[in-house]
Amino acid sequence: MANLVLKRKLPKEDDGYKTFSIRIKNEIVDKLDEISIQTDRSRNELIGTLLEFALKNSTIEE
Repeated sequence: MANLVLKRKLPKEDDGYKTFSIRIKNEIVDKLDEISIQTDRSRNELIGTLLEFALKNSTIEE
């Protein structure tokens, strides 16, 4: 019989992610849900992907 090997889980603050809340318009949530269904991705994954894209493709003008 094979042994079961369990590794210690990292505390949530050490997994490279941070949880926080935001307020967004219902229309945006509806569009996110629509894209989420079409792409078979979770809303969370989709938001993360869209935020990464926005950060990489944004500039700040002075």
